[in-house]
Amino acid sequence: MRANLIRALLHLSARLPLRFNHLCGALLGRWLMLGDNELKRVAQTNLNVCFPELNPAQRQRLLRQNLAETGKAFFESGRLWLGNQQRFAELVATVHGGQHLQHALAQSKGVILAIPHLGNWEVIGLYCSSHYPMTSLYRPPRQAALDALIRRAREHFGAKLVPTTAKGVRALYQALAHNEVVAILPDQDPRDSGGQFAPFFGIQANTMTLLSRLAGKSGATVLCCYAERLPRARGFAIHFAPAPDALYAKDLETSLTALNQMVEQAVRRLPTQYQWGYKRFRTRPAGEADIYDR
Repeated sequence: MRANLIRALLHLSARLPLRFNHLCGALLGRWLMLGDNELKRVAQTNLNVCFPELNPAQRQRLLRQNLAETGKAFFESGRLWLGNQQRFAELVATVHGGQHLQHALAQSKGVILAIPHLGNWEVIGLYCSSHYPMTSLYRPPRQAALDALIRRAREHFGAKLVPTTAKGVRALYQALAHNEVVAILPDQDPRDSGGQFAPFFGIQANTMTLLSRLAGKSGATVLCCYAERLPRARGFAIHFAPAPDALYAKDLETSLTALNQMVEQAVRRLPTQYQWGYKRFRTRPAGEADIYDR
């Protein structure tokens, strides 16, 4: 029932102008702000621990803005997943740092795109896969009924989706060896043993080691990239920036710290558009309490 409702909303939103998508998203955000729900509670907890320098009123304002941006991201999904390439191209207002991607590909060792959950990360995947051969890991969504829709949308733009298994990781190495683009979302709490703690906003966060290992073994260039949602429904600004040198360090702790600092720097530039409703600090070091425990 819930999946059918989501599908119906996505198909409806795909037919609406972007400004109406954003209006609906802002209303959804206001509703989330007024209610007692897990998304709001998790976002509030994350903002409290990541921005201790802000006073309570400032954090509440940031929470309210963030829930509105989260709503916009949801209603944008229909247009992104169900639209064609021409309609999608109209959403990309500008690209900053595109020369970094061109320069990286000229090195012929492949490119790893580190795409945080910032702005609308689907935009990055669709944009890059429509311009370059691209491979990315894919884990089916919790709503299994949406799996075919999301998979079809991403593959329609040219992306090759591989499973989050050893076989999928081998496919990433092969793509880099062929000087292709590999997309990874680096700010997820790994579900398996593929993580190690490193600071993120001053808090120890279980951080995936895959990206650092891929870069170290392949010699590929790493770029941080995200799609900023522009005001007044003007579309998106895509940003590419080179990773810090420390990310390529042989010492894994140094590399992971640099990875998280890179993501944090991007998030601090655009804090209202980060996925604060995700339990980024779910896994804790031994002896530490669950920060999301009510």
